[in-house]
Amino acid sequence: MLKTPPFIAPTRHTDAASALAQVQHIYNLSITHLREALQQFVAGKEPTQRIRACYPFVRIQTDSVVHEGLHLSFGFVAEPGRYETSLTSPDLFGNYYLEQFQLLLANHNVPLEVGVSSHPIPIHFSFGNSDHIEGEMSAERRQRMRDVFDLPDLTSMDDGIANGTREKKSGEAMPLSLFTAPRVDYSLHRLRHYSGTRPEWFQNFVLFTNYQFYIDEFIKLGRQAMTDPNSEYIAFVEPGNVITRRKGLSAQNDDALGVAPPRLPQMPAYHLIRADRKGITMVNIGVGPANAKNITDHIAVLRPHAWIMLGHCAGLRNSQQLGDYVLAHAYVREDHVLDEELPLWVPIPALSEIQRALEQAVADVTQCKGAELKRIMRTGTVASTDNRNWELLPDNTPQRRFSQSRAVALDMESATIAANGFRFRVPYGTLLCVSDKPLHGEIKLPGMANHFYRDRVDQHLRIGMRTIELLRSQTLGQLQSRKLRSFAEVAFQ
Repeated sequence: MLKTPPFIAPTRHTDAASALAQVQHIYNLSITHLREALQQFVAGKEPTQRIRACYPFVRIQTDSVVHEGLHLSFGFVAEPGRYETSLTSPDLFGNYYLEQFQLLLANHNVPLEVGVSSHPIPIHFSFGNSDHIEGEMSAERRQRMRDVFDLPDLTSMDDGIANGTREKKSGEAMPLSLFTAPRVDYSLHRLRHYSGTRPEWFQNFVLFTNYQFYIDEFIKLGRQAMTDPNSEYIAFVEPGNVITRRKGLSAQNDDALGVAPPRLPQMPAYHLIRADRKGITMVNIGVGPANAKNITDHIAVLRPHAWIMLGHCAGLRNSQQLGDYVLAHAYVREDHVLDEELPLWVPIPALSEIQRALEQAVADVTQCKGAELKRIMRTGTVASTDNRNWELLPDNTPQRRFSQSRAVALDMESATIAANGFRFRVPYGTLLCVSDKPLHGEIKLPGMANHFYRDRVDQHLRIGMRTIELLRSQTLGQLQSRKLRSFAEVAFQ
């Protein structure tokens, strides 16, 4: 026997706001049901029934094709049929859900159906931001949880929809979204762990870096912005959910809960917050493609408008100088972490909206134009490898491959970030700075490296932030390139 919340019959909606309100009602009822049962369980009360609550769903049934949607990159279903997805955290995703609902209603002119799905909410995903329930129980009591509550089921969290490998079962609805609710919740919890900040602080524009120097500069700029009462940013958030409000703004209730961690998390995130969530999140992903894949796997569920890699690279051409920039327009993928999800024969195209913004930002910040701009910034292929010491391999085989590919720079993360952007339909770009030239005997030396970092990091970061300013002025429809759509794309952005 199962103890579930009171039955809620599916409802039909021709208004996006009412559909969202029903999603919120179902979700809040389910979460309250689980939390109350968990509190009793932690207190030692033995339940007589298994406890379960399920996510809400949204569904659309259409018999027509939206020919007007051919110029759009999202907001419509690909063909007639029944489509649905489970939903989670409507407080966090409220504006996002509202926009998707509005587009579906406008483009198809049929009602949305909202109800209770068959996907159970794992008890771990019902915890509040400040809950640490398992720490209050014995190991035996924690083991007993699986007999009472639903635990995360990895079979419901795979990325088959995003990868284009999901096979529809007979009678099953087609997906509306790239991610099911359990997959989203899984990533939200991983983001708390890896970034040291709550998911709601993440902004719609994300900068990635592989060096702490960039983060140090971002912290300085973020804190400076908070001293300006006229800044477009309203708060700056650091790991541990330490919040600095803009001068003149009052602290909020949750601000006091933030505490700087004794040590930084694996991939710390910092957030310059705007009221419209179009601020800037910056994450230090550290070194290597595994980290790059890991963090982008999880940030993707937040449906950011764009992400950009700012990092250092090895220059592969003799004509390059230390400190020159490389704007990637193609990638050689020798990182291997995405080979199973995204085969190597899949090209990763450059996105013109991102490329133009990056090039314009370099010109704006450096004040270089024409031939001078081309002298300090080269556009070309970037190779990413999972072997940090590739130059020590025998017979120069990596060099031969990189030469054949016409690569101009090499790093360990950029191709991964671009490939996962392609895979998850998140617009992406890469601007690297040449920090050494190992093929030409110019390697990082003590002192020289420190001077280089001090000289270039501030400018490089400001270029990244200027790029986001330029992208922010575009509509989401402009950024969400149709290059990223598959044959049978989901409707949700």
